[in-house]
Amino acid sequence: MSETKYTEDNIRSLDWKEHIRMRPGMYIGKLGDGSSPDDGIYILLKEVLDNCIDEFVMGAGKTIEIRIKDREVRVRDYGRGIPLGKVVDVVSKMNTGGKYDSRAFKKSVGLNGVGTKAVNALSTFFRVESVRENQTKFAEFSQGELQQESDVEDSSKRKGTKVVFIPDEAIFKNYKYRSEYVEKMLRNYVYLNPGLTIDFNGEKFFSENGLKDLLEDNMAQEDMLYPVVHLRGDDIEVAITHSKTQYSEEYHSFVNGQNTTQGGTHQAAFRESLVKTVREFYGKNYEASDIRKSIVSAISIKVMEPVFESQTKTKLGSTDMGGNLPTVRTFINDFVKTHLDNYLHKNAEVAEQLQRKILTAERERKELSGIRKLAKDRAKKASLHNKKLRDCRIHLGDTKKERNLESTLFITEGDSASGSITKSRDVNTQAVFSLKGKPLNSYGLSKKIVYENEEFNLLQAALNIEESMEDLRYNNIVIATDADVDGMHIRLLLITFFLQFFPEVIKEGHLYILQTPLFRVRNKKETIYCYSEQERVDAIEKLKPKPEITRFKGLGEISPNEFVHFIGEDIRLDPVMLDKQMSIEEMLSFYMGKNTPDRQKFIINNLKVELDAIES
Repeated sequence: MSETKYTEDNIRSLDWKEHIRMRPGMYIGKLGDGSSPDDGIYILLKEVLDNCIDEFVMGAGKTIEIRIKDREVRVRDYGRGIPLGKVVDVVSKMNTGGKYDSRAFKKSVGLNGVGTKAVNALSTFFRVESVRENQTKFAEFSQGELQQESDVEDSSKRKGTKVVFIPDEAIFKNYKYRSEYVEKMLRNYVYLNPGLTIDFNGEKFFSENGLKDLLEDNMAQEDMLYPVVHLRGDDIEVAITHSKTQYSEEYHSFVNGQNTTQGGTHQAAFRESLVKTVREFYGKNYEASDIRKSIVSAISIKVMEPVFESQTKTKLGSTDMGGNLPTVRTFINDFVKTHLDNYLHKNAEVAEQLQRKILTAERERKELSGIRKLAKDRAKKASLHNKKLRDCRIHLGDTKKERNLESTLFITEGDSASGSITKSRDVNTQAVFSLKGKPLNSYGLSKKIVYENEEFNLLQAALNIEESMEDLRYNNIVIATDADVDGMHIRLLLITFFLQFFPEVIKEGHLYILQTPLFRVRNKKETIYCYSEQERVDAIEKLKPKPEITRFKGLGEISPNEFVHFIGEDIRLDPVMLDKQMSIEEMLSFYMGKNTPDRQKFIINNLKVELDAIES
């Protein structure tokens, strides 16, 4: 075997833009196509927006305008504007930015000298324009390379900064911005910055009451056990209520305006302090799980120079608040103990409702204790024998391993379909859970059924979500069923399971439907996979004369060699999203309750075309 030479010629020095383009994951996490809320194109938007938010926090500019059309993004703030002599440097020189100066940005949101550089390097077109003191300057780039810059000129425009960019399709393949994800991001920004107005494609977002508005906007009024407890202090804000119908815990946590979707030290401290305060208030040593069961809450803190556990800042790692302040844990514990205790003393009715909720949870837990123990034993045995779950390497042998943004669990039905996916998957990040037949319709059933039903019990164990979403083992949960009537029914039953018992899986954007091709159209030179009737027509037109056409009736008919194309780089996922016009209970009642004329009419009007296409 010949020895590989290692010389000076093997050593390369990359400039800033080459490094970002070669290793984008280091700067913006995963890439994706926009079907997931943590895909790269949303991180690019967030990095530009974070700079605008920092201007608002510093008291400069109360309005941000955003326009997204096709793939072009425009963001305009009315802050102080970038110093004109540094317009090029701040978007194209690493380690350059105002956030290193703590006098200007004490508790900033954006990345120190990195954010807009990443946006610039990963865009085919990037334009930045600054207006300040009746003067303006702009610069335009492509993939980080400066194309042109203007001289400083006089201007009558309002002061501020405008950024326009188009993400590079060579990096973000087949991407599109989904307005639902953008809107959720913008709502979070206004909840955390009362008084700020964000105008997105003509729709305005605004909040007066911060995190209180967040909970009230995300829950049906009739589902709240008691009115939102809203507590504010220096560098901290908390909102708390309990759901009448939800089983598990739900947390919205933020640090310096960043949505920490994977929690961190602040969220752990909040959960701990809540339990401690409630125990002391009632003088009872209640189980922590009984106190927190069905909680829906939000916490936001501001920290000097926070340390996150990843570049995309989804989990706080800091243990200190910064400066001369105490630890994060002590700071949150002291605040919750004082303010929540005071609130409960002043609001006896809320205190009584909370205690009744705890006692109900305690009774239900004791009733389920035997069933849960048996269910956990069954889940462990099933895991040992690998009957249901074929795990990915990042999780094998470690059920508590931290969730990876790339990790995916495919839920399949039938041996042939699960076999095809298992053979073609990426064993490092993709796991497969195999169902046996159609799952139970869980609408209206109690949590007891999750432990008694083998399929649900093992699925819950595989996902590791019994206690909290913080422990979710897979970032993406993908329902992979046949594109026929039975497949649609299985999808609906699985979605019902999550809505009934773990709605936050859907609320937080973790549940998807896998799209697989309906047709294969090919000739001797080329093969085209078609996901719709129109794509089939277009492919036949392209591959004249008379190509071979195959209709895939089930996932099991697609060979592993072909399947690898559909769950790899070109994977197509449809996110499962909640209808904001209906509560979860209303949705479940409509789709899974007793047949009604309204539902029959809905099916006739909305599914006939799709079913016709499937049967054709």
